Amino acid sequence: MNGLNNLILVAEDDPAILAGVADLLTIEGYAVETAIDGASALERFRSLSPDLVLLDVMMPEMNGYDVCRAIRAVDSATPVLMLTAKGEEIDKVIGLELGADDYIVKPFSMAELLARVRSALRRGALAKKGARPRHLSRLRLCDDTSVDFDSMTGRKGAASFSLTPKEAELLRFLAMNESKVVSRETLLETVWGVDCDITTRSIDQHIARLRQKIEGDPANPRFLHTVHGAGYRFGG
Repeated sequence: MNGLNNLILVAEDDPAILAGVADLLTIEGYAVETAIDGASALERFRSLSPDLVLLDVMMPEMNGYDVCRAIRAVDSATPVLMLTAKGEEIDKVIGLELGADDYIVKPFSMAELLARVRSALRRGALAKKGARPRHLSRLRLCDDTSVDFDSMTGRKGAASFSLTPKEAELLRFLAMNESKVVSRETLLETVWGVDCDITTRSIDQHIARLRQKIEGDPANPRFLHTVHGAGYRFGG
């Protein structure tokens, strides 16, 4: 048993998937609460304060994106994993932009699901205890662009922007390792805490979103550089 009394909220409108995931997590020792629509999921999140949320994208009442947005408005630490049957990249990007920690595309293996859950719970516990190092609170990129990591906001010229929790962590880590080439695998392990063999596409999507926010010309980045075949490097 690995659950250690962690409470997981599973929101899924497909009864077969909901029962299968709930049974698997229960067998692993987790406490499990379920919801079959978005409105119920949000209500249970508010009343139960779970340690992790598994959130289907397409649900009645409220879709997963709206539930994730509502959760992140009041809680930036509890991990949210999106379950989606859609393969279109835009759907994944939307979920990540709203503050989801990761997405799992159906059909998924139970081994993959458990690995993601364990990693996300470890990250969530560190975040809630304030145990993740915060050696960099502010980042001044140039005269007109800066980032405040504590508030997860920034300014570029006269415009302001917000960062998702993962965007802030990713940018902070790269900035703290300025001029060093950091592999995608290292970023997954350090920022996401993922210790299983999964795609690194999440990193590329986050980098693309960060470039849109902090770079003057995202197509010709000044700060977030791709080192082909190696990873990413921060440096102005």
